[in-house]
Amino acid sequence: MGDCFGGLIAALIALPYGIAMATLMGLPPVLGIFTSILTAPATAFLGRNPLLIGGTGSATVPFIKAAVDQQGVGGAAKVCLVAAVFMMAFCVLRLGRFIALVPQAVVTGFSCGVGGLMLISTLDAIFGVASPATKAAGSGTLGQLFIVMAHLPETKFVPLTIGASVIAAGYLAAAFFPRSPVPLVGAIAGVIVGQLIGFHGAKIGILPTTVPFVSFSWSAQDVYTVLPSGFGLAFATSINVLITSRVVEHFRGRHQRMKMSDADAELGAYGIANICGGFFGAPTSVGIPARSVAAVRCGATTRMSNLLHAVFLVMMLRWGTSLIAIVPSVALAGVTAYMGLSLLNWSAWRRLPTMGRIDALAFLSTAIAVVTVNAALAVAIGSSFYVARAAHHKFFGARSEVPDMQAL
Repeated sequence: MGDCFGGLIAALIALPYGIAMATLMGLPPVLGIFTSILTAPATAFLGRNPLLIGGTGSATVPFIKAAVDQQGVGGAAKVCLVAAVFMMAFCVLRLGRFIALVPQAVVTGFSCGVGGLMLISTLDAIFGVASPATKAAGSGTLGQLFIVMAHLPETKFVPLTIGASVIAAGYLAAAFFPRSPVPLVGAIAGVIVGQLIGFHGAKIGILPTTVPFVSFSWSAQDVYTVLPSGFGLAFATSINVLITSRVVEHFRGRHQRMKMSDADAELGAYGIANICGGFFGAPTSVGIPARSVAAVRCGATTRMSNLLHAVFLVMMLRWGTSLIAIVPSVALAGVTAYMGLSLLNWSAWRRLPTMGRIDALAFLSTAIAVVTVNAALAVAIGSSFYVARAAHHKFFGARSEVPDMQAL
């Protein structure tokens, strides 16, 4: 019963969140749900952490969105497939144990950067100032922010009210009912407010219930475009999976560190799972803390909770599409904005004055680089501060503190 209820709650969280993430990436909304459905069997039976539930996540947004902008849905599928192959290579080469050692300040900065990217990407829809200029290719995240700010005098009351109500409902649900499916609560609030104020704008519409198969072709130019993006996506996904697994183990009451071999095997399981999803154009599956921890708190104890969450999603698509169709598109933007605000990790910003200099520099540079440059380079920039400090200590005998890699 615990696995059944935990799987149901995880599915309720996954439904609006998966649709919102896929929309943000520029993919058909249903693909955000198919990620959970297609990859759950492999992660449930092959993964080392039985309660780590995967799905479409925010950590993959920068990579997949860039691929969609450059080559469309087929290009995103190629990047996801290449990333899956890299993850399996990490497993075979036993690199998972080293990827798990990425400093926490870099991980937190990456999360904050992705949160800022998600928030900025929804402002045009929430303020009702969406225009071709805000989504123009090459404008970049900061360019989109400046365009939205220039159009603020044109803000529309109805979408702003719906978006704000979704965000407010999310915060209230998280504060008073922490075990509730917060994204679903926000989406329901958006539907209710939209009905009350007479919203007649774009809605999600009827989602297709057939599994798509994306066609694409390979070219020599992919060596310079797809391979780097795939490697960056694989690296960011691997960090996410291994750190989320540690979080889930903590909430299970198991505080011992994961074995090095388990870290490698977990990446192999997610690599195989993402091969299965990539052929259908589904975004890369990552570990999702919200639904994994919610399932644990609801009594989930075995791998069946992961598998059942996919079964419940299939049932929702089969019999609940008429309800999903009436959700306003701006409500999904509100869900994305709420998740972005949550990822900004305000406690980390408050601790910034008390952080060590290296930790603070790594945190800030990673967060800023995610928004201004790209996600793969951001992780490299943040980690470079620790590499430089370790090298300085080794070659010059500096007395500065060397990062404790085991603790990290």
